Amino acid sequence: MAIFSVKRLLTTSLLLALMVSLSHGRLNPSFKIKAVNLGGWLVTEGWIKPSLFEGIPNKDFLDGAVLQFKSVTVGKYLCAELGGGTILVANRTSASRWETFKMWRINETHFNFRVFNKQFLGLDTSGNGTDLVAISNTPGRLETFEIVKNSNDSTRVRIRASNGFFLQVKTGELLTADYAGGSNWGDDDPSVFVMTIPGKMQGEFQVTNGYGPKLAPGVMREHWRTFIVEKDFKFISENGLNAVRIPVGWWIAIDPSPPKPYVGGSLQALDNAFSWAEKYKVKVIIDLHAAPGSQNGFEHSSSRDGSQEWGLTDSNIQQTVKVIEFLTARYAKSPSLYAVELMNEPLSPGVTLHSLTKYYKAGYGAVRKHSSTAYVVMSNRIGPSEPRELFPLASGLTGTVIDIHYYNLYSNIFDNMTVQQNIDYIHTNRSAQLHYVTASNGPPIFIGEWVAEWQVSGATNEDYRRFGQAQLEVYGRATFGWAYWTLRNVNSHWSREWMINNGNIKL
Repeated sequence: MAIFSVKRLLTTSLLLALMVSLSHGRLNPSFKIKAVNLGGWLVTEGWIKPSLFEGIPNKDFLDGAVLQFKSVTVGKYLCAELGGGTILVANRTSASRWETFKMWRINETHFNFRVFNKQFLGLDTSGNGTDLVAISNTPGRLETFEIVKNSNDSTRVRIRASNGFFLQVKTGELLTADYAGGSNWGDDDPSVFVMTIPGKMQGEFQVTNGYGPKLAPGVMREHWRTFIVEKDFKFISENGLNAVRIPVGWWIAIDPSPPKPYVGGSLQALDNAFSWAEKYKVKVIIDLHAAPGSQNGFEHSSSRDGSQEWGLTDSNIQQTVKVIEFLTARYAKSPSLYAVELMNEPLSPGVTLHSLTKYYKAGYGAVRKHSSTAYVVMSNRIGPSEPRELFPLASGLTGTVIDIHYYNLYSNIFDNMTVQQNIDYIHTNRSAQLHYVTASNGPPIFIGEWVAEWQVSGATNEDYRRFGQAQLEVYGRATFGWAYWTLRNVNSHWSREWMINNGNIKL
């Protein structure tokens, strides 16, 4: 799902999608999938119960937290001049990109700070060992810092370097790590900074690394054991849904011993889902929601700090192909395996059409190596891209589907829309967009994510019902089907379960 604001963490999306069948490689349009996304296999804020984060020690300091430091003596912000390199100053009256430091968490007290150009803040050993630079592409001992908070005011902090001394601002142009520190937290102390945290990330990386290797395994396994259970599949089958879209992370292919900080157990949870799906005659779409390196920089792709690094090398692409092959081989014989989605929401322009096409071809081959019947779903790029850009590729491959996502959110287009204007937008704009990508000789279209939520305040239940019904009417024309985001969510209207139980959406 396109996340341009923090909204979901580990969720199991249940696909309300249109049932489709393969007949000699062609879609039978008389069947359509109605699915729901099962958020929960993959952690991201909003998909799961908030208590999953509450127990994290020092939970304000998680990976990807955006930090800014203002010197109390000069009244200016700490800055990596030019976005990184050898010049660290404290002379900026306002904070933006060069004045922002992204946190990498080592443990609850020690951290690395990544600057705009992706180098790490550290000590310069070429001189007296007290100067600060941002030149290393990988963090080590010299790039390790400790944040010490004022016990009476948590916004006032000192930063201790690996040499045991605190950073201090001697002048706006001179920053060093040679202050012994003291008990004074006043405005005359050059080692004191006012810290602000304008941005945070809450994804699976943040949860598992936040709890650490001792606590994370128990926390995550309890979450998988309780968040989505067998009765949820029974609920799905009894309420007009015939499929689920399950988002997974790339490390599931290395379970039960995934690389740190991830913990084992997600593969067993997916095995359970297939068992329940088979019992209740529910189809499954496996969705690779988090690719190695992150295909979009969002927390739901398990980015560590908002960086988007998928597809930059051939080895990274091949690693992703191996994940797809592992998943297809494991579930190819299950009668519930309906489709494999090669990747969720690659973001343009960071993911180029060339690299994506290369991966989709290889991923398609990996699926077909083990299954001749499972659909292969290819997600459109989000961001600036041509809606039909995958048509030449998909049209030449049997059993492929194009996934598009529609939300009346995350854009100022919807800022001041009324209830009726949102509904009209679905019937006009969304209808036209869907028509544009639907061709009689083109690949089937799947609306893999949508939700009956908007930017309207004070809407009634009847307003929500009308909005949801409008989307059902329009998205029901998608030739492959649709999937609601998501089955269960901390926000009522994002939860298909809540919407059904409260009569807001009826199939």
